[in-house]
Amino acid sequence: MRLDTIHKAAEKASNQEALHPISQLAEGNVYPESVTPCEGGVVFLACKGREKIVHVLLRPSARDLEHIPARVREQVRLDDEPAEHCAMPCDHETALLVRRLVPWARPQCLGTQASLGLGDRLGLATPGHVQAVRGTGLAPIFAQQSIREMERTGRTPEQVLDTATFGVLQSGWRAPYGSDADHLKTVQDISACLAAGFTMFTVDPGDHVVNEADQMQPDALEQAAAELPWDDLETSLADCRARFADRSFDLPGDHKVAFTKEQMLRALVKYGKAVAHTIRMQRELHVLADGRPYELEMSVDETDSPTAPREHFLVASELRRVGLRPVSLAPRFVGRFEKGVDYIGDLQAFERDFAVHAAIARALGPYKISLHSGSDKFSVYDIAARHTEGLMHVKTAGTSYLEALRAAARIDPALFRDILAFAREHYDADRRTYHVSASLEKIPSPEEITDDRLGEALDQFDARQALHVTYGSVLAAVDDSGAPRFRDRLYETLEEHEEEHYACLARHLRRHAQPFAG
Repeated sequence: MRLDTIHKAAEKASNQEALHPISQLAEGNVYPESVTPCEGGVVFLACKGREKIVHVLLRPSARDLEHIPARVREQVRLDDEPAEHCAMPCDHETALLVRRLVPWARPQCLGTQASLGLGDRLGLATPGHVQAVRGTGLAPIFAQQSIREMERTGRTPEQVLDTATFGVLQSGWRAPYGSDADHLKTVQDISACLAAGFTMFTVDPGDHVVNEADQMQPDALEQAAAELPWDDLETSLADCRARFADRSFDLPGDHKVAFTKEQMLRALVKYGKAVAHTIRMQRELHVLADGRPYELEMSVDETDSPTAPREHFLVASELRRVGLRPVSLAPRFVGRFEKGVDYIGDLQAFERDFAVHAAIARALGPYKISLHSGSDKFSVYDIAARHTEGLMHVKTAGTSYLEALRAAARIDPALFRDILAFAREHYDADRRTYHVSASLEKIPSPEEITDDRLGEALDQFDARQALHVTYGSVLAAVDDSGAPRFRDRLYETLEEHEEEHYACLARHLRRHAQPFAG
C-alpha cells in the first residue's frame, strides 16, 4: 500500500484489515479516523497496550525530516515506495509536531458560532466529546480548564491542550475547535495559557465585584463611585451619569432597560472595578499575544448576587466604549446554577431575565451569552436556545468526570465504592470553593448499593455533587506508602475500556448539545 492510498483506505475501512500494513509497522491497533495526509506523507495514531503512539510516514524528500523528535526512526518500504517511519510518544514535543503537520489539530478562534465547552479533568475524554458533538453543528471547545482545576488535577496548560490535540487526531475531527483558558484572574495565568497555545481567554473579575452595592446607602454609594479606578475605565463619573442616569434603552424583541440615578450608581459601584480589571487584563493579553488571534470572554457568574439586566447593559456598554469586544459574556443568572445538577429556581423568572440578557448581547455585540456551570441544566437549555438564536455558549466540565466514574462503576465496582466512600469523607472540606447544597447525611453509603445499581449514585443529587467537587482530592490522594490511592487505578480502568468510557460521555453530553444543534 503506497502513501497516497493509505488515507483513502482508512476512510473506507470498517476494521483494521484495510490498515494492516501500517498496523504492522505500529505493532498495535491503528485508529482508522486518525490517518491523515500531511505534507510529504501521513500521520496516524496507534495504541499498543495502554500506550498511544503517534506515527509519521514521510517520503525521504520531505522537508524538516531531521527535526521530527522520533523515539523510533527507520527506513521502510510500502510496496515499492521508500518511506521514513517515525514513532513518538504522546508528549508535549509530539503535540507541537502534530499541530504543525496537521492544521485541523490546532485550536482556532470560533467567533460567535454556537459553541459547547467540554472540560476534561482527566485528559482522556476528547474522543467521547467528539462523538457527542459530531453532526450537531456546534463548535466544540475540546481544551477547556480553569487554573483552579489545573491546580487540583496536577496538570499544566500544555498538558490540557496536548491531550485534546491527541484526542482530536485519534477521532479524526476535521472541523475547527477551540481552547478556553477558563476563569483567569491574573496576568500570569494569561501568560502561561497563551504560551501553551490557547485561543480563548475567560477573564474572571469576580473578586472585584462589589455585591454589597445592592444594599449600600446613598452616601456610601456616592463615595464608592467617586473612588472607582477612573483612569483604567478611561472615563469619569460625570460622563457615566450622562450616559446612563435617568435614561432608558430599547432592545431587540421589544425589551428595554432603564436606569434611575440610584440604579445607575448601584450598577456602577457593583461592577465598575470588575470592568476596570477586565480592561487591564485585555490590554495585557493584547500585548502578550503580539498579533496572534485570540478571543476573550468576561465571566461574573461566580458571585453572590445575580446580574440584573441593567447591570449587564452597563458592563457591556462600558466594554464596548473602550473598544473591548468580547466573544461571550457570562452573567450571574437568577436562581442557582449548582455543580453537576439541574437548575434550581423559578424557571419563569429565569426566562424573563434571560430574554433580556440575550437581547443585550445582540444589541451591544453581537456576542454569545455564556452559560457557566452549564452541566446538566437540562430544564433551561430550550429556553436558552430559543432566546439566543445561536448566540450561545455552554460550559461543561465536571459532568465528564462524573461520566468517567459511571464507566468505572460498571467496569470496576470496587474502585467506584472506594471513591464514593472517600468523597463522603472529604465533601465538607472540598465544597467550600463551590456553589453546592448537597447534604452529607443524604449521600448514600457505598455499602448500601448493590453492584448493578452503583451507577444510580451518579443520578442522586447529593452523591453527584459530592463526587463532582471532590475530584481534586480523589486524584491527589495517596496511600500509606505514598503511591496514588485512586488515580492510577482510575486511569488504568478507563484506558483499558476506552470505548465504554467514550460511550458514557457521548450519551450524556449529546443531551447537552441537542437543544442547541443547528
